[in-house]
Amino acid sequence: MKIRLGTRSSKLALTQAHQVARWLKKVHAGLQVELINITTAGDKERRRSLQSFGGTGVFVKELEQALLEGRIDLAVHSLKDLPVSQPKGLALAVGPTRADPRDATVTRGRRRLEDLPAGSIIGSGSPRRRAQLKHRFPQLKFAEIRGNVETRIGKVAAGDYDGTILARAGLGRLKLLGQAAQTLPLDIVLPAPGQGALGLEYRAANKLMPRLLRPLENRLLAVCVAAERAALKALGGGCHLPLGALAGVSKTRGKNILRLRVALGLPDGSKLLRAEASMRFKGRTPSEARARQLGAQAAKLLLKQGGRKRVEVVKIVPWSIMRG
Repeated sequence: MKIRLGTRSSKLALTQAHQVARWLKKVHAGLQVELINITTAGDKERRRSLQSFGGTGVFVKELEQALLEGRIDLAVHSLKDLPVSQPKGLALAVGPTRADPRDATVTRGRRRLEDLPAGSIIGSGSPRRRAQLKHRFPQLKFAEIRGNVETRIGKVAAGDYDGTILARAGLGRLKLLGQAAQTLPLDIVLPAPGQGALGLEYRAANKLMPRLLRPLENRLLAVCVAAERAALKALGGGCHLPLGALAGVSKTRGKNILRLRVALGLPDGSKLLRAEASMRFKGRTPSEARARQLGAQAAKLLLKQGGRKRVEVVKIVPWSIMRG
């Protein structure tokens, strides 16, 4: 049996695709996996800011089109890049493991952000990172940066920027964690919904794919990212919305608790709202439906604090004003 696995052609995307291929071949003896490289709009237009694309699906639309046209059987995404609403006819599964979801810094001289001189320029195209970091480090300046992980690290080394912010998961998969100056604590920056996890997308009509993916199923992880993505969806957001979200499970006094932390800020860092929602559940995992309810609840808590204004401002402020 052979399946066609679609992926972007960046080194990180290929590394992730090879990982998925190894997972599949480990649980299905004799399975052949062919990797098919597909170039997305985000890969073609590297000089444009992500916001100029409309903010959603920049790195996934071409892969989804290849699925719908039957040119590939399965697409691998960084889950944080996937819009919360999928095209009709496609279904989504989550990879079995999640890498460390936190953000990390790469800086000149390997200095921590708090040790950088006032006016230091941090390259980041993420409204989420900028909003949270500007709030914590108002003395720093932020500028747009594009390119893959290696390119961004190279721009810092060349002196174009004093530092940049990258997902620790991507650095780890590329064996570049040694480049990181620090890992940012969650009380400073919450990650993007789904960060560190892989999304496995396929045609809903393909009845074979769920059977192939079932041995990779991690229900607890699927529930956590469902809660995170539900908070984003409840706020009507995509990549342009400065929302951080992270869910996890803990046990308190013998009770299983699903906990979701969220943060929403203004692009200039002047306001940052934080909220936390939790629920008890019985058994090994709660249902994804209950997890999505928790995400909606967390979004409501932000809105009660004035998050409605935060969302409206983020949607109407031009990127040219958001820079700097």
